[in-house]
Amino acid sequence: MSELNSLFRKRIGISEEENITFETLDNILEKTAYNIPFENLCIIENKTNDITKENLMNKILLKKEGGLCYELNSIFYLFLIENGFNAFLARGVVYNQENQGFQTHGRNHVTILINHEGQTYLIDTGFGANLPLKPVPLTGETIISNNGKFRIEKVNTEHGDYVLHIKLKHKDTDWRIGYAFDSKRMVTDLLELNEIQSAISEHPESPFNKNPLITRLTSGGSVTLTDSSFTQWVDGKVTKEKIGYARFKELSKRHFGL
Repeated sequence: MSELNSLFRKRIGISEEENITFETLDNILEKTAYNIPFENLCIIENKTNDITKENLMNKILLKKEGGLCYELNSIFYLFLIENGFNAFLARGVVYNQENQGFQTHGRNHVTILINHEGQTYLIDTGFGANLPLKPVPLTGETIISNNGKFRIEKVNTEHGDYVLHIKLKHKDTDWRIGYAFDSKRMVTDLLELNEIQSAISEHPESPFNKNPLITRLTSGGSVTLTDSSFTQWVDGKVTKEKIGYARFKELSKRHFGL
């Protein structure tokens, strides 16, 4: 077993003996979502490194940090490859709910596609609290996981040929757009993701280069931490606490191990 395979299993809490199949991916996706946070601290602190397999392993598996989509989905993609899956990385554009339009600073979302028994599925471990905890087929079928409903619509836009739709449990009363993605334009080299990291780090419209953000799913909902607030969703009930720097450091360690 490779070092990456062994370390990833240790990070999310599964044994080296467990055989990972398409049927067990639900469990793997849940454990990943619960144990590896979505966070932008390296960008805020200007401590980014080139996106390579070695650097991703060091950051997420050895130092036990989290990351953004291009880091979290890249390490999960490498883990899938190590376990025999036919997986690919693809780029997309996130939909801005506030402005009711797709973000305009490039195809800066990274997601995963896998082919299994003649069917293509989307997998995403890097979309904050909006994660489908099961593979979502590109057929339009609605998938229900512990945190909500997900489906993919085939529609040609300037951003790709499919759109992910989301309806989170306790949060969304109707379907909303998550992001558009291009199933025909694969990421063939991790070095391509450095362009995404640069855009997210430097572009004035990037939502991730202004304030710290840490979030992860929990069995009952989610926890989200910024430099000014701590929000917990538990079984549909939300609590929000205003915080300062000292409380931020305390909560980031207690709830995210950072």
